[in-house]
Amino acid sequence: MISLAISNIDDSIRVDQFLSDRFDNLSRSKIQKLIQENSILVNGESVKKKYLLQIGDKITLEEKILNQTFKEIIPWDYPLEILYQDEDLAIINKPKGIVVHPTTVNQDHTLVNILLGHFDKKIDQSIDSLRPGIVHRLDKDTTGIMIIPFTSYAHWKIAEQFKNREVKKEYLAITWGLWNEKEGLVNDYIIRNRSNPKQFISTSLKRGKNATTNFELVKNGQYLSLIKFFPTTGRTHQIRVHSKSKGHIIFGDDLYGGGLSKAREYSKEIADKMIEYASPVAGHFLHAASISFFHPVQNQTMTFSVNPDDQFQKLQNDILSETV
Repeated sequence: MISLAISNIDDSIRVDQFLSDRFDNLSRSKIQKLIQENSILVNGESVKKKYLLQIGDKITLEEKILNQTFKEIIPWDYPLEILYQDEDLAIINKPKGIVVHPTTVNQDHTLVNILLGHFDKKIDQSIDSLRPGIVHRLDKDTTGIMIIPFTSYAHWKIAEQFKNREVKKEYLAITWGLWNEKEGLVNDYIIRNRSNPKQFISTSLKRGKNATTNFELVKNGQYLSLIKFFPTTGRTHQIRVHSKSKGHIIFGDDLYGGGLSKAREYSKEIADKMIEYASPVAGHFLHAASISFFHPVQNQTMTFSVNPDDQFQKLQNDILSETV
C-alpha cells in the first residue's frame, strides 16, 4: 500500500490531476477510472475525480495498480547543513541542484534520500511512503530553509499552519533589470502554461490558484537587482512567476527566460560578465532565507535564518556595490 500526504503546495488541486502529475506513466483517464472503481481512496473513503485535495488529506492506493515498482528509498550520503534538530523536527538548508523527492526517473539522488542518510529512522515514513519528511517543497535550484518533521503529529500540525498561512517565509532573489517600485504586492491567479506544461503563468482572471506575494527592493545595481519576496501562499513556482510578471525574471532561470540567453540582450562586455557569474553553478538565484512557525510540541514561535551560498553572496555583494 502506498500512502501520499498532501502538502501546502498541493492544496486545492483536483485529485486526478495530482495523481497524474505524480505518476507520469498513468493517463488522466486511467486514474479517473481507478478513482471511480474505488481503487484510490482519500482519508479511507471514495471520492469523485473532481475532489479538491486539502492539506491534511491522505491518499492510499495499491502499488500494483500503478504498473510500476517503487523500490525502497535508499539513504544517500551527501553533505547537509542542519540548522536545528530535536525529537520532533529538524531545520535544514537545502542545497542547490537537488530535487526534493524521488520521481520515476530519479529515485536515489533526492533530498529525501539525503534526509534518510542523516536522520535514519527518526522520520515516520508512514505519512507519505514516497516523500517521508516532506511537508513543503523548494524547487530543484532553490536553496534555503526547510522544515523537516519527524513525527506524524509534527507533520500534520505544521501542515495545518501552512494551510492557515501562519508560516512566515522570506526569500532573497537576484533578478534581471532595475525595479521602479521599492515595495509592493502581487495578487493574482497562477495557471499551468498550456503551450509548455513545465511552466506556470499569472493571470488576473479567476482561474487556477490564487497567489499572493509581497516584495521589497533591497538594491538596484547597474543591470541586476536584489529583491526580498514574502509569499503568503505557496503555489508551484510562485515567486519565479510573480517576479517575471513584474518584468524582472530571476537571474539564471532558464525555464522562464532568465538564463544565459538573456545576457545576449546586453553588450558583449556585460554578457561576458553575466556568464562569468552564472556559469559556475547552473540554475536560478533564489534563496529561502528565513522561516517562522509555531513549534507544535515546544509551544513557542521559532524563527530560523540562513545565508545563501557563496556564489549567490558574491553576486549579491557586487549588486550592493553597484558593480553589476
